[in-house]
Amino acid sequence: MRFIFSVFLFCIFFSCQTSFEEPVISLDGYQIEDGFELSVLASEPLLEAPVAMDFDAKGRIWVAQMPGYMNDMQGSDEDKPVGSIKILEDLDNDGVADHAKTFLDSLVMPRALAHVYGGLLYAEPPFLYFVDIEDDKPVNRIVVDSIYAADGNPEHQPNGLLLNIDNWIYNAKSNFRYQRKNGVWKKEPTTFRGQWGISHDNFGRLYYNNNSQQLLGDHVLPNRLIRNKHFTPKAGVNRKLTDDQRVYPLHATAVNRGYAPGVLTADSVLVNTTAAAGLMVYRGGAFPEGYDQNIFVSIPEGNLIKRNILTFTGDSTIAKQAWEGKEFLASTDEGFRPVTLKNGPDGSLYIVDMHRGIIGHHAYLSPYFKKKTEENRLDTLTDFGRILKVKQSGSVVETIPDFDVLNGIELVELLKHKNGWTRSRAQHYLIFKGDKEVLPELKELALNTENELAQIHSLYVLEGWDALDFDFLAEVAKVSSAEATAHSVVLMEQFISEENGTKAESLFEELIAKNDPTIDLYLSSTLGKWMSVDSNMFGSIMTIFNKKKDRPILRESILSGMEGQESLFAESLERLSSFDESGFVSQLAETIEKKKSETVNPIFSRKFLEEDNRTVGGKMYLQICAACHGSNGEGIDGLAPPLMNSEHVADAQRLGLIILHGLQGPVGVNGKQYEFNLAMPGLIRNETISDKDIADVMAYVTNAFSDIPTFLNKDEVSKLRAIKPKSGAEYTEEELKEFSKKNGSKKPVLKIF
Repeated sequence: MRFIFSVFLFCIFFSCQTSFEEPVISLDGYQIEDGFELSVLASEPLLEAPVAMDFDAKGRIWVAQMPGYMNDMQGSDEDKPVGSIKILEDLDNDGVADHAKTFLDSLVMPRALAHVYGGLLYAEPPFLYFVDIEDDKPVNRIVVDSIYAADGNPEHQPNGLLLNIDNWIYNAKSNFRYQRKNGVWKKEPTTFRGQWGISHDNFGRLYYNNNSQQLLGDHVLPNRLIRNKHFTPKAGVNRKLTDDQRVYPLHATAVNRGYAPGVLTADSVLVNTTAAAGLMVYRGGAFPEGYDQNIFVSIPEGNLIKRNILTFTGDSTIAKQAWEGKEFLASTDEGFRPVTLKNGPDGSLYIVDMHRGIIGHHAYLSPYFKKKTEENRLDTLTDFGRILKVKQSGSVVETIPDFDVLNGIELVELLKHKNGWTRSRAQHYLIFKGDKEVLPELKELALNTENELAQIHSLYVLEGWDALDFDFLAEVAKVSSAEATAHSVVLMEQFISEENGTKAESLFEELIAKNDPTIDLYLSSTLGKWMSVDSNMFGSIMTIFNKKKDRPILRESILSGMEGQESLFAESLERLSSFDESGFVSQLAETIEKKKSETVNPIFSRKFLEEDNRTVGGKMYLQICAACHGSNGEGIDGLAPPLMNSEHVADAQRLGLIILHGLQGPVGVNGKQYEFNLAMPGLIRNETISDKDIADVMAYVTNAFSDIPTFLNKDEVSKLRAIKPKSGAEYTEEELKEFSKKNGSKKPVLKIF
């Protein structure tokens, strides 16, 4: 009886609870486009500084958090293990998270995660890890990549972990992609892309950006233009898709280089983006007509989200802002910091709002911004974090399937779903589960031209199972739309053989006759490969080339697919007396010469992304300079003068001489005279500090303590080593002024970050 009574009490106080305490977050000051609803899905205290999210098999949200990032203007907690990955839960099913379960804690700056292969892939620099999941707990952790990211500034480290249609996982700020096949992890080079955030469209092209360019992208599928290691494409990848960087905030905004001409209006409103972040191609299938494959871009410094409309020409992509004078979502809340956007399993748009006052790394903060931050008390916004959701007004939320319990037939059916998130997840689960009993259904779907997106997903399930062959792909290519045909052509490349050469020649002639720019582009990228078994492919290449000889993307596509056949192709061209395309001939000759000299595209020689110079310099400053000059460059009475806005910092050559050779007082800074008993020693006698180290320190110091950053490279620093003071000891202020008068100053280089 006592046991029953105890259970009864437990039920009253815990199990039978039907509602939970949930904070009420006001969205006053948030303006969203007509026809849409904005809601708070999760918030503090469940979250703190979220930066990335993903959905698991049940549709639950998993969040990576970086509470150690920029708690103050010195970034003082950056190296502390206070980061985590949490699972958000809505136990009372009211649409708002009421619990957060910690999956991993004691992490240092985790910045990316992805649910793949039945487990979790996540980044905690410098490592990329994979863990299996049992009862919402991590097990069997392995290191996928031990040099995924260099230690240092989160603004300039790989992130994203985007599983694309081609079964590869891509990253922003990285030139590597990853895949697990037959239990083995693979890593290989890819085009270097963007800074923070990455997305793909229904076809599989990738999109990304950097601080000052809100939308960049590839005109072609990943890796199609880099298969020739001795050729580096420029026209087809990493392209600015729109020149329009204009933003329309609702209020005056504090930005890092707001003092620079043209950054702010007369009313202190941001003009162009300066810190574009996570972006997303909308593939949810639940927004109104005209929104499919629009790109939404986070502009955290302006407290807004931008909408761009894409136009596909067949061999290129063009973007245009949806409106002038307004944004899809904008807020007067200075804490609103959208950093990541995601398509959701219910077709909604999900927003990771870091909700932090300072989102720029301390290595980059200008004195101007530091002052504005103190005035606006932005540095007090630290213990917040939110997940927001945007859906069409009045729409009914669809039931989210549990992918862990779906059988093969059900997963195949989901490849037809209107929601791209659902289609992609079904594709991945079919490959991961390996239920090949549905092979006939998959092949039937791959040939069903009524749904080209389902065709493409089906083809890559078959590719993941190694269940394709040339004849089947040829059959798909003959009957399908241009995009499904293009993917078939790409996948055929793994079946190049003399046996298939004749059949391929006949098929390609048939496809060329369709005169479609998409098909022509992908044929041009593969014909050079087929030349190794059929020299007649040269004629097909020239047929496509002559259609659009003025298209640089087409030229790059041909050169990319020609690895190993360059000399043969050049000889064939020489026999064409009528061929007068000197630009293409020059590109081909350059590629042949690079092959002879073994000069490769840099992505094939770069092993990892090095830490940026200002972050490296910031670390060195704290180690060897801050003890005297202060972490904020404010100086320490009786020990060292201030660096903040010092005229000696603004002159790069003078600063270099001081760091190298030292300085003895007295010295004037901003009209105030400082007397010191001890001289500042120079670093010239420290053999462990290189010219590059000194250049890095200067990059940080001039950025952090001057509104106009100046830079010297290591060679310029080396020259300053030989310019010694008259005494042979340290410089005096008078000597420095005399040097500047005689030699001039290194002109400031203004960079907007």
